[in-house]
Amino acid sequence: MAAIVAFAAPVVAQAGAVEELMGGYKSAGAGDFSAKKGEEMWNAQTSSSKNGKAISCSACHTSDLGKGGKHMETGEGIGPMAVSANPKRLSDKKFVEKWFKRNCKEVYSRECTAQEKGDFLAFINGK
Repeated sequence: MAAIVAFAAPVVAQAGAVEELMGGYKSAGAGDFSAKKGEEMWNAQTSSSKNGKAISCSACHTSDLGKGGKHMETGEGIGPMAVSANPKRLSDKKFVEKWFKRNCKEVYSRECTAQEKGDFLAFINGK
């Protein structure tokens, strides 16, 4: 029984954090969230503000969210984004917001909107 509780705890924490984040994005004026739009943004290439090279979320995190990736500039390893492969991935609201702030600025040269964040979460949370 303890093993079941230990396994379920991260999943419950993740679900609660995602619901809270998405509720906050809705309160900020976002509409219905779209996993399809999140996936399109995930794979969309932009020009990096740092070096002009084409960059996308998938360039570092890969298109297969069940696998790890690595930062294209630093080479630092990145764990899987898919909740199915990494149940703790979306369990900490503070970390998720920090991740959005840093990575949206790096890929899109701006912070993501509440709508975009919700679309990303709908995409990632479904994997």
